[in-house]
Amino acid sequence: MELLLIGLALLAVLFCIRVVALASRRGTVICHVRTGTGKWQSGVARYAGGELHWVPLAGIRLRPRHAIARRGLVVSRRRPLEAGEGPQGHWMVEAGAVSLAMSEDALTGFLAWLESAPPSAHLDAV
Repeated sequence: MELLLIGLALLAVLFCIRVVALASRRGTVICHVRTGTGKWQSGVARYAGGELHWVPLAGIRLRPRHAIARRGLVVSRRRPLEAGEGPQGHWMVEAGAVSLAMSEDALTGFLAWLESAPPSAHLDAV
């Protein structure tokens, strides 16, 4: 029984270290992702060149689960989330098949990142 408790405590500590390591990287923001009508998944988004990489908070791998390319990305809708709809005080951004929920400050950074793309980056947009 003691070994089980020690093992669980060790896993909790490793999870906390992982979350701190992900969130403390430069250029990262807490961001929630939803595909389709599923539930919001918590994670960390970071800008890497022309892509937004999203890494889930829960998990073992540090590789991104979603890589959203800036080239051709069009935000179809953005609005504040209503109470009970998702993370409190966050904004939802719909971009293709993926919806992102982020704070207002993170949204400002996301939109600035989109607008700072080179002129040819939106050639693929429909």
